[in-house]
Amino acid sequence: MTAAIARSVNTLVRFCARRDVPSLTAGLADVAILFGGTILAGADVFAAAMRAGVADRYLIVGGQGHTTDALRAVLGDGLSEAALLDRYLRERYGLAADLLEQESTNCGNNVTNALALLRAEGVRHDRLVLVQDGTMQQRMDAGFRRHAAPSTRIVNYASHRTFVDDSLRYRDEPVGMWPLDRYVSLLLGEIPRLTGYGPAGRDFIAHVEVPPEVQDAADYLRDATDYTVRTADARWA
Repeated sequence: MTAAIARSVNTLVRFCARRDVPSLTAGLADVAILFGGTILAGADVFAAAMRAGVADRYLIVGGQGHTTDALRAVLGDGLSEAALLDRYLRERYGLAADLLEQESTNCGNNVTNALALLRAEGVRHDRLVLVQDGTMQQRMDAGFRRHAAPSTRIVNYASHRTFVDDSLRYRDEPVGMWPLDRYVSLLLGEIPRLTGYGPAGRDFIAHVEVPPEVQDAADYLRDATDYTVRTADARWA
């Protein structure tokens, strides 16, 4: 049974942890954006992108939300997600983002607040690189497709694509990785969010086509295992 569970988890990972390019290389974007929902490994990915000259400007987005406690447990309490990640980049790599967005509380206003800040600062953003947690990258893309100008070129690069083996152990576990039950819960929570946002989230994302094999994998994990779907927290609606 564990092999079947592993196949289903990995099917969700391949879909949710979207990467449009094999690596982040110089000159890809006007702005690269790191989102605070990621595990800590995302900051290491972003640092490598900064050193490679992937973009002209660098923005970190994140106030607080359903993933903040996990980040604060690693990096310290009291600050926004964006401020915590920026401090980590400064202390570990000697790097600093150009801009921080610290008011957003969910994936929807991650998008709208980021775009509003770039417009307010007069920063060109015709080409964007998005770095979000592997569980949420597909939805982040859909949010930007909904709210950015139609001509905007979006390059998705999930901060990690963490697969499991047939014993349900992580392959190449990244820094700050979710416990497995939380990881599966986050992945499962993405499918209903991508296919049918409720009233509070309506108009946050563009249409996403969920392949049948992805829906089947989610249905199997939900119906035939003890894994649960992440429910929305009203505090961050």
